[in-house]
Amino acid sequence: MESNQSSEEGRALATTGTVDAVVAVLIFLLGALVIYGSRKLGAEWGDDGPGSGYFPFYIGVILCISGLGVFVQTLLAKGKAKEKNAEAFVDRESLGRVLAVLVPAIVYVGAVDLIGIYVASAVYIILFMVYLGKYGWLKSVIVGLAVNTLFFLMFEVWFKVPLHKGALDPLSFLGY
Repeated sequence: MESNQSSEEGRALATTGTVDAVVAVLIFLLGALVIYGSRKLGAEWGDDGPGSGYFPFYIGVILCISGLGVFVQTLLAKGKAKEKNAEAFVDRESLGRVLAVLVPAIVYVGAVDLIGIYVASAVYIILFMVYLGKYGWLKSVIVGLAVNTLFFLMFEVWFKVPLHKGALDPLSFLGY
């Protein structure tokens, strides 16, 4: 049992306690940012009522207190809580599956700015179906194009709500 646990820890990329502490710090920093912005807006109570930053200021204070509380709780963990903090949060295989979705999503967001939402979405759907869904190219292309054609008709033609076409605007030949 001892050797099995150490092999699991060898594959672990982060422990639960480490992730808890990092998230607690990020929540605290977010709260501090909200407090800073609220003070610039005016977090005081004026003659005519609360300033623009009054309520956000207190939300920031709550975030800071919460982040600090989780951080301290993580550092002072005892017994079962300490054992839980030492457990693996993520291993290489799980992280690989998450990155297999996250990295293409980030590329998709960048592609939307360059080639527009319709073309980027069609390519995104097609590649996801082929590589992650293990569908054939023909079925993937048909679904990707059909879905985005429907969205194009719905937004551009029927609702008259233009969506981002991208810097290159590859669909400019359609006249929209």
